[in-house]
Amino acid sequence: MHYTVAYDITDDRRRNKVAKILKDFGQRVQYSVFECNIDKRAYLRLHDRLEKAMDMDEDTITFYHLCASCEKQIERIGLDKGLDNNSYIV
Repeated sequence: MHYTVAYDITDDRRRNKVAKILKDFGQRVQYSVFECNIDKRAYLRLHDRLEKAMDMDEDTITFYHLCASCEKQIERIGLDKGLDNNSYIV
């Protein structure tokens, strides 16, 4: 599955921790946006780690789940920073 993950973390230390976790599962495409091609099991691990790293009263992490047909419709203009369709990082 393809997931785009965006975050808004208020604290620098937590923000760095969240970015480090996301780097274990995907590739940064913008400062606070990552793309991840991972299976359901890896997604659950990622979700759990992020939930533990964030402050639920101050921070927001949004997961955009893309189905296979939606993933094929991703269009980029300019530098291609996203994962290729065969990449799996865990």
